[in-house]
Amino acid sequence: MNAIEVQGIVAAGFEEVRAEFAAVVAEENGKSGAQLAAFVRGQQVVDLWAGPQVTGTTLTGLHSTSKGAAALVVALLIQDGAIDVDQTVAHYWPRFAAAGKERITVRDVLVHRCGIVGVDGGFTVAELADERVIAERLVEQRPLFEPGVVHGYGGFVTHAIVGEVVRAITGSTIQQLFERRIRAPYGLDVYLGLPAELEHRYLPILPWQATAEMEAAFAANSPNPHGIAGISYNLNARDFTAADVMALPNNATLRRLGQASAGGVGSASGVAAMYAAAVTGIDGRDPLLSLETIATISAIHSSGADLVRGARAPYTLGFEAKSLLYPFLGANAFGHTGSAGSDGFADPHSGLTYGYTRRRAAFAFNAPENTRLAAVLHRAAVASAA
Repeated sequence: MNAIEVQGIVAAGFEEVRAEFAAVVAEENGKSGAQLAAFVRGQQVVDLWAGPQVTGTTLTGLHSTSKGAAALVVALLIQDGAIDVDQTVAHYWPRFAAAGKERITVRDVLVHRCGIVGVDGGFTVAELADERVIAERLVEQRPLFEPGVVHGYGGFVTHAIVGEVVRAITGSTIQQLFERRIRAPYGLDVYLGLPAELEHRYLPILPWQATAEMEAAFAANSPNPHGIAGISYNLNARDFTAADVMALPNNATLRRLGQASAGGVGSASGVAAMYAAAVTGIDGRDPLLSLETIATISAIHSSGADLVRGARAPYTLGFEAKSLLYPFLGANAFGHTGSAGSDGFADPHSGLTYGYTRRRAAFAFNAPENTRLAAVLHRAAVASAA
């Protein structure tokens, strides 16, 4: 296989990042391509890409990296004093109280401790594209585990629930608030609802490629479709497979509606810039979030074994606890990964923000190269401050 040329720029002192990215592209992504971007203290230091048709401005599906964008909207509402995360969801959305959900709080939902991870019978692809439809299906759903006791990832449903709360408080959707308060003011290349005029920049997620041995291992260890993990990944839906999970952003309706749990579209540079805007500011502008708000949203709530995702799934208030996933980061690091392998985070301690996308889905919902790339970036960021 011919080597893939890495394009883009790195700042002085970040040359090792280019070398590591080149190795990742060669080893992990074959001929499909990827993007990597980073900011340090509000200045972009890395903007790299590689692979056929992939440029620095290519847009692709973010899957659950979208949750980071939605959670930043919630963070702003917390900062405004507009939302009380310890209030029950039913206080804001009374119909949610049905079927034993009357005591579930907004906090429970944001940290995946609410017991609602999907619905009996699963969703169709058309339903997954529209979080208002998801929310309607959730009204009569009973929790699958005792709320507030353990945690289990609500892959497609978290921000359908939170979205109803946000709408009740503000009269606007998460998508509208993200556009008005975060994306548009900073010109970010991240979208919860891709405009039709940008569709030409979207490159579809490609299915994973694996050896026969890897496929056999996955088949042997794949979730029971009717267990908690299978329900969270919608595998309990008729004729719905793990491959369908990966391909969801290729659905034009999902991209247009931008459902906030898994329907975002963006570039790596856009994701890194979004987190930089949040914690350090960019282009000389003040950060979106105060230090107090950052401390609030980055406090670790759920750790240990997740009933859906296993051991490596700790959560803060709406985000993953990145310091427990990448121990070289500071205690307040937060962000969110996506099923196909995308990732984004902010490390307020070092001032590093990170964005990564890959066009071909990572095998078995995991892209281990993020650990390698984040580590080399963090080393360079710390050295740059010395």
